[in-house]
Parts: sequence; structure tokens; C-alpha cells
Amino acid sequence: MSGKLGLPEETVRRARALAARVGEPVVELARAHTTVAVERATLRLGGLAGADPDGTPWANLLLDAVRADLGDDALPHGVALPVWDALVRGEADDVGVLAQKAAAGSVRFRLPTGPDAERARAAARQEVGRGLARVDARRAERDHLLATVGDAPRQPWIYLIVATGDIHEDIPQAQAAAREGADVIAVIRSTGQSLLDYVPEGATREGFAGTYATQENFRLMRAALDDTSRELGRYVRLTNYASGLCMPEIAVLAGLERLDMMLNDSMYGILFRDINPVRTFVDQRFSRQVHARAGIVINTGEDNYLTTADAIEAAHTVTTSQLLNEYFAREAGLTDDLLGLGHAFEIDPTVPDSFRLELAHALLARELFPDAPLKWMPPTRHMTGDVFRGYLLDGFFNLAGALTGQGILLVGMMTEAVVTPFLSDRDLALQNVRYVMEAAGRLHEDFHPAPDGVIVQRAHRVLDESIDLMERISDHEHGLLDAIADGTFGLMRRPADGGRGLDGVAERAPGYHNPATELLEEEPA
Repeated sequence: MSGKLGLPEETVRRARALAARVGEPVVELARAHTTVAVERATLRLGGLAGADPDGTPWANLLLDAVRADLGDDALPHGVALPVWDALVRGEADDVGVLAQKAAAGSVRFRLPTGPDAERARAAARQEVGRGLARVDARRAERDHLLATVGDAPRQPWIYLIVATGDIHEDIPQAQAAAREGADVIAVIRSTGQSLLDYVPEGATREGFAGTYATQENFRLMRAALDDTSRELGRYVRLTNYASGLCMPEIAVLAGLERLDMMLNDSMYGILFRDINPVRTFVDQRFSRQVHARAGIVINTGEDNYLTTADAIEAAHTVTTSQLLNEYFAREAGLTDDLLGLGHAFEIDPTVPDSFRLELAHALLARELFPDAPLKWMPPTRHMTGDVFRGYLLDGFFNLAGALTGQGILLVGMMTEAVVTPFLSDRDLALQNVRYVMEAAGRLHEDFHPAPDGVIVQRAHRVLDESIDLMERISDHEHGLLDAIADGTFGLMRRPADGGRGLDGVAERAPGYHNPATELLEEEPA
């Protein structure tokens, strides 16, 4: 037995073994395929940036040109060989000029063989290696700032969303939020960006219900928060979203611009954006390898399951997904301190003992993943127009976070899911968090549920149900892909041969080459 819940160690080991059994075939699937987003991310690591006058990224245009010349051989062999073969042949001085010439139709690509292929391989490895060296340098910058400026004074880190649609309006709001106590600023993306198969370019001012994730927006916000970090004497972390059809590219841009956290869930895009499952699993493995190299904390999205399924009946699916996310993350090289596994306070507050059940779920996550900075999400589904009730419910959520020692606490607002919150609502929400955290202090050290009480019994039951579910998944012919198709998670049915982005997936040919994946796997973070 271990911890406050007395979870049998053998049961916990079995749960992780089952997660590995379910997850391993998915990893093998990811290893055997590539996607247009992985290939574009490789070009970006190789130094390609910017867009044409119409706003189409050069990475998209260059990949399209290679595919036009090589046809069905392009993706299965990877973009690196034909691109760096053209550079070695003297078609252009660098990859940026090559992309411009390719878009104008003045370059022809081939799949090199023999010594030509070896030269192209060496050149690609060198340039992509330089890109990863830039990611390494940004990670070293973060470490230096944490050592010299200082870190947040305590956990959980207070996580606040700022996203007006206009990056130049986001910046002062983010700085004000940091001054009011926020430790992590999350800039959520404009509605629908996850379905774009390209990354917008430049500083943007026209997002809807969020701000576009672009490299320039990342750079501007990171620089502003660095100024505020020095002012406050504590490093303020920056979060964005590496999900959707451009997950690998956004992960690369985050590493290049020193973001600290990225939303990166193995199944969110499949379930809630209808992105093809194979595309998602391939993209998430590459993106997590980049996050591991960059020292970026991932945030997973299990909380979303409880907005479409009942939070009591579906609690075991959250635990199952957390265990799978842990397996996929570790396999990609992420260490436990980078696993911001998600869960949420979403039980209907009218249910008897709802708070005790919430404590059971939160403490179960804490004890299953003791070294992970768990991300604890506030109530949304059962918020109403009664702001007083909402404020109280958020207070209970904050208290649950204090009682169970969560790592990252997203600020809940009483007008959540009703209107776009006013700035005054944000201030009140931060006051709520500060009051509970200062009053409760390290209350989790004193909190020990009764061994035979509701909390302990509920946690054991949820873990047992999670094990039963993973046993059933492992019995499926196609394992996790079948379970996703059957609506196991979040009640969403997503078949492996459907969804957006399927046409951008290819099985790797025997001669496939990608210097980014080679380097990331040779040199784990």
C-alpha cells in the first residue's frame, strides 16, 4: 500500500503495464508513418521561415513543390533528401531562397541515390542540427532566468488565460495579470486555428475568441513577459497550443521562441476536432520529442471528456487517458516534471457528496503521478448565470486543489461559459485563488481521508474501472484505435480511416529519411 489512498502497488504497476500494452502498437504506428506537418516542421528546423506576399508559409509551398515533382514518392521518403539534394546541387544558397524559386517553378526536385543521397543526408542533418541547437539555447536561457530572476514562490502555479484576438492587446493584459499573481499566462488560439493546415505568419490582430498562434506572436509575448518577470522578481511562464493539424510545426516554433508549456494531448484533436487518429498520433509523437528537447511542460486535455460525458460515470476514462498520455510522453522522451496531466472539477454540484467525489478523483491523480505538475481545471459545465454560486463553486475548486497538492491551477471565473469575462471578473477570480491558497497554505500535508471512507473507496473503484477498461481495449483487434472509434472517450466516435488530415499521412518507405527524428531520438533531452 502507498500514499493517503492506500493504493496497492501491484495494482498501480498493472495499470501502467496495461497502458504500455495499449500504447505500444500506437507508437509503432507513429514510427511507421509521417505527415505533411512533420515534414514542414523539419523544414522549419532546417531554417525555413516566413510566408509569401499572400500569407502562405514557405514551408507549405516548398513541400507542395516537392510533392508536385515526386508525386506519391515524396511523403513516404521524406522532404529532407530532395530539398537538401537541390541545395547541394547549387539550386539556391539557402532553404529560404530555394522555397521562393520552387514556388516560382524554377526548381525541379528529385529523389537522390548513392553518393548524392549521402551528401544530401549530411547537409540536411547539419542544418536541422543547427535548428535544434537554437532550441537548446532557448532552454538554457530559461534555466538562466529561473536561476537569476527567480521562480514562482510556490505551487500550484496560478494559470490564467489571456486572449483578446489582438496580440498587442493581449500583452498589457498578460502583464497586468502577472502583477496580480498569475504565474502562467496562456494565450488561447483563435477559434478554428486547429483546423488550419498551415501556421499563420506575423503579428495578428484579428483572432476570434482567441489569438492566432504564430511565431511572431510567440516572440512578442515572450519578450513582454520577460520584462515583467524581471520587474516582479519571478519568472512568468508562457503557454500556447500545440494541437490540431499543425501540431509539430507549432511545437518547433514554441521551442525556438522559448515557450514554457504547450497544450498537447494525444487524443484531444481526434475526439473534439475530428482530426484523423493516425495523423494525430504521428504528429503528437514528433511534437512531444520536440517538447522534451525544449524542456516544455505539456498540458493534456482529459478535462474535456467531462464536458461531454458524465463526470462520475466517465471518471475512469480520465484516469485511463492520463496513463496513456504518460506512456506516450515518456516514450517520446518527456520526463515526469514535464507531464502536466489534465483533470477537472466537473461533477454536478447538486449530487450528494460531490465535493468528496471530486477530492477522490483529484487525489487519485496526484498519487498515481506524484512527480508530475498536474493541471487542475475549474468547473465549466455546471456554471450558470448565478455569479455568486459560480464564485463559491470556484472557491471549492481552489480548495480541492490545495487539499490534494495540484501543480498547475487554472483560474476559474464565475462567468465561465456564460459570457466573455470582464477584466474585473478576472481580478475577483485571482483574489479567490490568492485567498484560498494563502489561507489553506500547505493543507494537503494535514489532509488524510479515512481509510474506509467515501474518498478512498471511490478512488480505488475508479482505478479498478480504468484497469478493466484498458483490459477491454487491449482485447480489441486494433486496440486503442477501435476504442476511439467506439466512442470510449468523451462519447465521440472517430474511426481510424476518417477525419480531417488523412490525406496528409503516408507510410514511411524503406528509404525514408528525416534528420529531425534521427537527432531527437539519438540525443534525448
